[in-house]
Amino acid sequence: MTIESLTASDIALDAIQRYPDADNPSSFLAVNEGNSYLHLPDTPGVIVYRPTGRYLVQFGGPFAPKKARPRLLRAFVDLAAAQDREIVTIQLQGADAPEYLDAGFTVNQIGGSYALRLDTFSLRGTAFMQLRNKIARAVRSGMTISEAPFDAWQDAIKELDAGWLGGKGGARPLEFLVGQMGGRYQHLRRLFVGVHGERLTGYISYSPVYGSRPGWMHDLSRRQPDSPPGVMEAINKAAIETFQAEGVPWLHFGYTPFSGLSAERELPGRSRAFGWFMDELWTNGGHIYPAQTQFAYKEKWKQDIVLPEYIAFQHGASIPALVHVFRSCNAV
Repeated sequence: MTIESLTASDIALDAIQRYPDADNPSSFLAVNEGNSYLHLPDTPGVIVYRPTGRYLVQFGGPFAPKKARPRLLRAFVDLAAAQDREIVTIQLQGADAPEYLDAGFTVNQIGGSYALRLDTFSLRGTAFMQLRNKIARAVRSGMTISEAPFDAWQDAIKELDAGWLGGKGGARPLEFLVGQMGGRYQHLRRLFVGVHGERLTGYISYSPVYGSRPGWMHDLSRRQPDSPPGVMEAINKAAIETFQAEGVPWLHFGYTPFSGLSAERELPGRSRAFGWFMDELWTNGGHIYPAQTQFAYKEKWKQDIVLPEYIAFQHGASIPALVHVFRSCNAV
């Protein structure tokens, strides 16, 4: 059965907090506005998805106790069949993959998530010299950085976002696999802003991460098109220092498609042709998605952990299924 979205999002929030065993660092995306949910009255947990064309595009695996995951997946398969749709699951974690393989899905690596251990992190040393220089330039420009309430900045953020998208040639605002701001769960996020005078120069929103590597995820970030170099790095440095003072264990940088691919992380029954295609998109697919640019920002911080992320196809790996993942994100 499906349930009304507002009630379901609360159930989803409870599930990602209560059942974090899959260690999905992006799990807070489960409560994005616009998501659909499958929940069974006799089974704990929830499945998060969006209907897109002839597909149900699922985010992550079932957010549920391990014993309940196969039951939820079977119900989801039944729901797709009743709607004459196929399932494609994105950002599946390795801990969730066995249920999908047992159900006959084809599972391929599609990218990686990156995490920084904060108790040992420092910007000292020659490896961070260029990063320190960029941050210093932003600070010398007169920018001040602080943690701030969203309500005080939401109008300025909306204006900045419009200019940022305009600078991308009128790019669409992404959804589903990126965070949101505002709404009923904004109080669980944190916002850091960089300001010149009274003008918002840039911001980074951080969402909570549960599981064995708890902390915060570097989520939405924007800057003014004419901002000086180092703005985002300086804001993130200030956030890191705040988190370290609080004893936060991990900072996550989230999922980057097509990155971190390796043969050792692939799973039995994978599609070799789809794996080849992912390698091609990493090398030559910048016009489709700027994965290398996104990865370069994350790599500056010398991540401690690379977590493989997977895509699962109900009826075999296919390019149309991948296109519908992008459609669900408003990317095409």
